[in-house]
Amino acid sequence: MHRIATILIALIAALHLYIAWFEMFAWVTRGPQIFSVLPPDLFEPTKAMAANQGLYNAFLATGLLWSLLIKDEQWRFKVATCFLLFVTVAGIFGGVTVSQRIIFVQTVPAVIALFFVYLRYRKASE
Repeated sequence: MHRIATILIALIAALHLYIAWFEMFAWVTRGPQIFSVLPPDLFEPTKAMAANQGLYNAFLATGLLWSLLIKDEQWRFKVATCFLLFVTVAGIFGGVTVSQRIIFVQTVPAVIALFFVYLRYRKASE
């Protein structure tokens, strides 16, 4: 359980680092290719907004990575749970307001990771 939880947290952190990079540094150049349903002239005027969103994704990734460095099992559980819940809520909100695909890319992995984090903590507490 420990290894699976750690791998899932690391993968979700990597995903959010990628999203942060994309939104902060590649919004204008790669955005039109990835979001081809949006008008290409939309990206330049929304560059600052996307960078702001990217910063929040960087915070999520940082919190998840921080949880992997905590030695105390109880605090590791609490921090990992907190940031995975943040990711879950952000994914649900994005799925409702932007695209249902976000739920599958962001929320589902976070919920699976929460499950394994809980199993790991429960096993360590016994």
